[in-house]
Amino acid sequence: MRARHIAPATLLLPFTLLLAGCGGASRAEGTSDGTGSGTDGKGSLTLNVGDQKGGSEALLRAAGELDDLPYKIKWSTFTSGPPLLEAVNAGAVDVGAVGNTPPVFAAAAKSKIKVIAGSHSRSDGETILVKKDSPLRRPAQLKGKSIAVAQGSSAHYQLIASLKKAGLTPKDVTLNYLQPADALAAFTRGKVDAWAVWDPYTSQALDQAAARVLTTGQGVVNGLSFQVAAPAALDDKKKSAALKDYTDRLRRAQDWVFQHPDAWAKAWAKETGLPDKVALDAVKRSRGTAVAVAVDKAAVASEQRIVDSFAALKLIPRSFDFGTFVDPRFNGDLPPSGTAPRTYGKAQ
Repeated sequence: MRARHIAPATLLLPFTLLLAGCGGASRAEGTSDGTGSGTDGKGSLTLNVGDQKGGSEALLRAAGELDDLPYKIKWSTFTSGPPLLEAVNAGAVDVGAVGNTPPVFAAAAKSKIKVIAGSHSRSDGETILVKKDSPLRRPAQLKGKSIAVAQGSSAHYQLIASLKKAGLTPKDVTLNYLQPADALAAFTRGKVDAWAVWDPYTSQALDQAAARVLTTGQGVVNGLSFQVAAPAALDDKKKSAALKDYTDRLRRAQDWVFQHPDAWAKAWAKETGLPDKVALDAVKRSRGTAVAVAVDKAAVASEQRIVDSFAALKLIPRSFDFGTFVDPRFNGDLPPSGTAPRTYGKAQ
């Protein structure tokens, strides 16, 4: 497999996304991974929650689920899933939300993590993008082309799976491991032929970067995302009870989002700096379609396929049993992981 890194190029667009925004008045924020701080709730127990800009905190706040918390939540902000899971492994964070692929990389590194809750969303926002004037019309034409992707992200697996469906392997392309801001610059300046990415980056690139969708992850990836907790927090009786309450609040908040897409899009745009239209597009395309599901045997089997794919390509150091990194105690009466996501109708 050919892989190379491209030096960051000057951004040609005000692609702020999750890198900046304004938050609620009830908390303060830092600027580095894990250093953002702010506390909600009351009581003697504190749940340390890792988050990403415009993530769980913004969702819970908009839905009113941070009102009358019987325990405290101390928030820490991370730029992406991998550093968040490093903090979980270190015990600095009790729980945090990530996509379907970061837990695979963390578990392969023998991190101390447990997947405790899941959600299933439409995968229309998981895309491989090309420029509108690109001659590429189908994934098979990516052979010999350069593709930007964030290593270890959900887009990384979506790209591998999409290439496989097209009869290609990563050896047939040049992978450029870039985080979204740098990938946008490379994509905009024509330094790469395609970009594998997720919402809201998909929605903003379509709106502002003269992009079009070559293919989506729909029917290719599992559409799952997870809450991942520290085993020590699960072993603490009081923290375990708080984790159960926290995941229940997230489920109710996601129900609220589906019922109030415009209100959530406005709140999300304010939090992240996204344009209102882009936020609403992302909500209706993927972010608002999530339904809380059990982390069941089918979910474990689906994640195991990701493990096996990355291990076969030697992108992780070893294969392993993903099920050993799952704690199903909060599954309760949640529907199966294969339950169809919600939809607002035709994808945007």
